[in-house]
Amino acid sequence: MTVLYEDNHIIAVNKTCSEIVQGDKTGDEPLSDTIKKYLKEKYNKPGEVFCGVTHRLDRPVSGVVLFAKTSKALTRLNEMFRTQEVKKTYWAIVKEKPKQPEGRLEHFLVRNEKQNKSVAHEKMVPNAKAAALSYKLIAHSETYYLLEVHLETGRHHQIRCQLAKMGCPIKGDLKYGFARSNPNGGISLHARNVEFIHPVSKQLIQITAPVPADDKLWLTMEKITQK
Repeated sequence: MTVLYEDNHIIAVNKTCSEIVQGDKTGDEPLSDTIKKYLKEKYNKPGEVFCGVTHRLDRPVSGVVLFAKTSKALTRLNEMFRTQEVKKTYWAIVKEKPKQPEGRLEHFLVRNEKQNKSVAHEKMVPNAKAAALSYKLIAHSETYYLLEVHLETGRHHQIRCQLAKMGCPIKGDLKYGFARSNPNGGISLHARNVEFIHPVSKQLIQITAPVPADDKLWLTMEKITQK
């Protein structure tokens, strides 16, 4: 576990594509429990340690995840995520070049619980929820393209689903139409940055998650953006 930021009220970690944020049917240890152990050991805390989940990333996605160390911070952060006061920036690697170098996507998503998948529609259909995001092409290699994505809504598999609907499925994302899986079992979607006003101190907080260090393509893309 890599800690990106920590103070008395919040802690942010850089999630790998194999880690889960909360417990699920796999029985694997979630990050919330890993953080509790880390805090208990670091501060020699007796009894139960508090760690509140404020938002989630899909298991195959990497990047920054925020947790609350106090109930006050959890309540305020939950409200900030609900009212979209937390700005989230994602990076996605795709094989197909988007027709436009930047744009805004609006769809209506229907979630299929059994398949754990969402379907994007151009028009409103029963049980659909409106979804919107903006994207920009910020780098490319000889064969892949790096998109920066800003979410306007927080729907199930939204980025994966909407980019696939645009004809640009994320590298490694078999569920949404990419041809091959990634060697590590994840997909090339990374929660790059979060920006928000601290729920207690009211200071501007900006946290950036380095790309996966064991992935040559990610490292190449990151270098290109820095030129």
